[in-house]
Amino acid sequence: MSDKVIVLTGASAGIGAALAKQLAARGDNLMLAARSVKELNRVSRACGRNAMAFVTDVTHRQDVNRLRDEAIRTFDHVDVWINNVGRGISCNVLDLTDDDFDQIMAVNVKSALYGMQAILPHFKERGQGHLINVSSFLGRIPFASNRSAYSAAKAALNSLTANLRMDLRAEFPNIHVSLVMPGVVTTDFAANALHAAPIPAGAPPAMMGQTPEEVAAVMVDLIDHPRPEAYTNPSAQLERVKSYYTDVAAFEEQMGR
Repeated sequence: MSDKVIVLTGASAGIGAALAKQLAARGDNLMLAARSVKELNRVSRACGRNAMAFVTDVTHRQDVNRLRDEAIRTFDHVDVWINNVGRGISCNVLDLTDDDFDQIMAVNVKSALYGMQAILPHFKERGQGHLINVSSFLGRIPFASNRSAYSAAKAALNSLTANLRMDLRAEFPNIHVSLVMPGVVTTDFAANALHAAPIPAGAPPAMMGQTPEEVAAVMVDLIDHPRPEAYTNPSAQLERVKSYYTDVAAFEEQMGR
């Protein structure tokens, strides 16, 4: 049994809900955050008495600070903070509007930055802690060009995460900073993306991807065994990364066929 205190944003559905349930089942204490009151309360009830729901809009810094304060007030401290909120977009680069770009950056990058800046002083005071940022495989390679702004946002999150880890490395070796990169996951994420189009009937099996529960299991293992990065579907993803960085032009030509 585990008894870590874990703050999890984006906990009302998808990967967040699956992760919350797996963590609760093994005895962790949870502060669950999301904007959707009904869905968040449903997940919290399913997790049992050691889970607390706290309605939060993570695109507002003051909400994120209140989430941190409530977690510390309730549980005395925080062991793990997971920035899991994200939203996609279906839009090519030349069609992006200012509002599109600003929304995607606010949800996928600034919200995580607020979380990092909120919890790190607490971790530094304790001399330990674990920050986990949930990114995407698309933040590493341009696998889907119509996810342009989302991919750019996740690439920015990847860089912020790596730089924070380097900033802490020498002085705070017991503060871990991790990046999680799911690939395709069978949630409503694509359907909820800005400008989303329905997934066509008869879509190829490759589009079906992993289940939220499979991704959550990787994240549970990451909590228990901290490391800088975790691909949730490593065999498939790492082969793509290798082919991309070995020859970008060849990769892009193959993708464009």
